[in-house]
Amino acid sequence: MTTYKVAQVTTSGGPFELSEREVPEPGPRHVRIAVEACGVCRSDSFFVNAALPGVDFPVVPGHEIAGRIEQLGEGAREQGWQVGDRVTVGWFGGSCGHCTPCRQGDFIVCVNLKVPGWSYDGGFAERVIAPVDALARIPDSLAANDAGPMACAGVTVFNGLRRSSARPGDLVAVLGIGGLGHLGVQYAAAMGFETVAIARGAAKADLAKRLGAHHYVDSTAGTPVADALTALGGAKVILATAGDSEAVAATVDGLTHRGELVVIGASPEPLGISPFQLITSGRVVRGHPSGTSRDVQDTMEFSALHGIRPVTEAVPLDQAGEAYQKMLSGAARFRMVLTTG
Repeated sequence: MTTYKVAQVTTSGGPFELSEREVPEPGPRHVRIAVEACGVCRSDSFFVNAALPGVDFPVVPGHEIAGRIEQLGEGAREQGWQVGDRVTVGWFGGSCGHCTPCRQGDFIVCVNLKVPGWSYDGGFAERVIAPVDALARIPDSLAANDAGPMACAGVTVFNGLRRSSARPGDLVAVLGIGGLGHLGVQYAAAMGFETVAIARGAAKADLAKRLGAHHYVDSTAGTPVADALTALGGAKVILATAGDSEAVAATVDGLTHRGELVVIGASPEPLGISPFQLITSGRVVRGHPSGTSRDVQDTMEFSALHGIRPVTEAVPLDQAGEAYQKMLSGAARFRMVLTTG
């Protein structure tokens, strides 16, 4: 019997443990991937802690998967895939194809969206089975450690910016310089936006500039963030990557007329925004959900073209628990990545 290792959680909020499974065969329109790297995302906690409905234990998290196809299921070759292809699987782990959003071509908001670690075993493992519609092709110039985080963190900020109302030359602010924000600053600068990075503490100013920011706003400096943005002319778009509703709400008055707040940092707390703040200047608040496998591929190709890479710390699969806790504590700079090599 051929086996492979997974890092799993057997009870809600429980510790990670290594387990061996029998290597499965991919079904129709599925492939088996030999995982090389998998990013550790804060959203993994939704499944580890059973914070979403339908979570079944044991849970193998991980939705920032990069690896190589090692076996094709029936029909996968006809979809253009071959053994040895380098691929990622992200938050978008497949769609149903028959709900109303899918029939409208809006697959990322599929009512029955498949997410690795929730709908099927994720990438905290040496092998994973995934549907072909979840696959994005990795450019040759991207290492697996860089490609994995782009399947969730990268595509979320990249898509959030390119689908926003901002155009080259507009002032765009990125709230938070973490796992999402450090990529958001790089993408915003590469897209031709006058880029503002907003974070806590003066010490992050140099980092923000190295990432490509033209301006840095220290949210702890005493001047309200909204006032600092207004002094720069007002932001056309604010990309809110921080999962802090109070910090997000504090930026709104820094939007220019017809400005847009794009929210991608998840928080259960309500946003303290009044209708008056929105109506008088025609402002918009929009939630943005990740992106499809095609969007992930666009993200990676753009990153390869512009030399954009995530800042990662790679550790072996058997340290999944330590990597997960470091991510939760906020000590990761900026993406923990599990490797199997």
